[in-house]
Amino acid sequence: MTNRLADAASPYLLQHKDNPVHWWQWGPEAFEEARRSGRPVLLSIGYAACHWCHVMAHESFEDEATAAVMNELFVNIKVDREERPEVDQIYMAALQQLGVQGGWPMTMFLDAEGAPFWGGTYFPNEARYGQPAFADVLRTMANAYASGDPRIAQNRVALLDRLRRKARPEGQVTIGINELDDVAGRILGIMDTEHGGLQGSPKFPNTPFLELLWRGWERTGRQRLRDAALHALDGMSEGGIYDHIGGGYSRYSVDDRWLVPHFEKMLYDNAQILELLGLAYSETLADLFRARAEETVGWLEREMLTTSGAFAASLDADSEGHEGRYYVWTLKQVLDALGAEDAEFFARHYDIAPFGNWEGVSIPNRLKEVERSGADEMRLALLRDKLLAIRAARVPPGRDDKVLADWNGLMIAALANTAPRFGRPEWVELAARAFHFIAESMTRDGRLGHSWRDGRLVFPGLASDYAAMIGAALALHQATGEAPYLERARAWQEKLEAHHTADDGGYYLTADDAEGLILRPEATADDAVTNPNALIARNLVRLATLTGDEAWRARADRLFDGLLPRAAPSLYSHAGLLNALDSRLRAPEIVIVGAGEVADALFDAARRLPRVDVTVQRVTDPETLPADHPARAKALAVKGAAAFVCAGAVCSLPVTESTQLAETMRSSVGPS
Repeated sequence: MTNRLADAASPYLLQHKDNPVHWWQWGPEAFEEARRSGRPVLLSIGYAACHWCHVMAHESFEDEATAAVMNELFVNIKVDREERPEVDQIYMAALQQLGVQGGWPMTMFLDAEGAPFWGGTYFPNEARYGQPAFADVLRTMANAYASGDPRIAQNRVALLDRLRRKARPEGQVTIGINELDDVAGRILGIMDTEHGGLQGSPKFPNTPFLELLWRGWERTGRQRLRDAALHALDGMSEGGIYDHIGGGYSRYSVDDRWLVPHFEKMLYDNAQILELLGLAYSETLADLFRARAEETVGWLEREMLTTSGAFAASLDADSEGHEGRYYVWTLKQVLDALGAEDAEFFARHYDIAPFGNWEGVSIPNRLKEVERSGADEMRLALLRDKLLAIRAARVPPGRDDKVLADWNGLMIAALANTAPRFGRPEWVELAARAFHFIAESMTRDGRLGHSWRDGRLVFPGLASDYAAMIGAALALHQATGEAPYLERARAWQEKLEAHHTADDGGYYLTADDAEGLILRPEATADDAVTNPNALIARNLVRLATLTGDEAWRARADRLFDGLLPRAAPSLYSHAGLLNALDSRLRAPEIVIVGAGEVADALFDAARRLPRVDVTVQRVTDPETLPADHPARAKALAVKGAAAFVCAGAVCSLPVTESTQLAETMRSSVGPS
């Protein structure tokens, strides 16, 4: 027997299709049933790669007795947070208003109109560790709802009021370069000087913070800001959070030194880290960053590429019912695979211990300082390949193979932006294939959808989909010079304006014609992914530069005017918006004029600079530059190919040697 989830496209929902719980998918039919029956709604939100979601499913949703209580007392709705992030955003905000630290699985109790009145995250099936048993929670909530307990109504009203209230301070808020430098300095003060990353545990990559530090170095030349970002990348790239056998980064480390990962791998994390690896390599030429980038793209092609040409969403943390089983090793397994001499060599370099380094097994890592020669690295690469082939015979973790437009957009942009830094033009082709699938198969009437699987599209798309896919189009335009990418970016931005614009200058997550929710999500803070308003602001600045249409820059200014007052009380949670503001205030541009080998060399050098958000334009004829472009007059006066570094309304003198480009950038834009 299966429940209503058997008809779902989402792999996460399909994981629950055999539960004895009478699950509903999110939709008006479920709420109509709640009104008809007089029962409240139990909303359970999770995702396919979530370990504790699996634990609660096994303990409670697969348990006949618990399911019977759920079915009797509630209309039960199961939601994939990746497929319906707008639903997740609303109820996660409500949960946090109740004073509960957010997380998944999320368990919320709603009335028949969708208004929340109580909630939590994981509940055990039996009372333990100070937590009540899930069945007891269910009975308590259902009885309170049925009896008209006034606390239910009070909670519902208070939560809705808080969710709808907009925290905007009175008067003007000024945030400029000085404030950005101050925030960068304060973040530097909470970085872990021993292990890298933010202090404490769990340790997340937190790429918006690392980018903010990097930008602070670009502006000020303070080496400590750059070094803190590099130290974090070094730690996570040598620690167990990185999969040293197969490539790719896990979502976070449960300890404070990057050793023990929460083994799930998310597309968005690897996209954002790949961008930073490209910057780090361009600055340092360190073999570590090149290796991790190339290995991560290798993992992407081997394990995340779908038959459509786009990328899957995530890999589960669990296999065979155990977290991390696919990824860990015993010393005996390594001995059997490699033989005594090679096993001893490998174990010394990757911390494969006789009694393990975690729960009796070993997570491969390179956190211990061991001297390695170039020959050692070559030998280790061959041994890793052997172990990868043996690991491939294990039961793999589940793959959530739905295609998400926003997460794919982040990866497409990362591939296009880092390809020139590593001299890997084939990455642009990989990015282009994914882009074309989304542009052709996940759109209707020029508008984006959000999630695609098995021929079914979740439509209309979200502001996050437009933000990431416009960024992807602009990155591919930069990489290829092909005009259709720029046209697509402009067309999607116009659709975004038409269907998502908010009164305060920002953008609603949902479209104006999307399914109605209890409110329209309009968050501005970063989550695991940079907030879409921040990504959109960066796109607007780049669109203005590439098209010469200053209306896009004015639109970005309206966004900042509306959203910076909301960000001011909690700048740390708005690192993405601060990074976008930095792009707006500095907006460096390199214009390369002419053709031939000199122009090619200048273009390649420009694309490899260790700078964030540098727009590179290449034109054969300077006459094609807008009449008011500050580089136009200088370009017309030059014979042959040349580059001009522009900041605001001022451009440098012509640069004809690619080796001079970095120095010209330093003198024109900043000291880094």
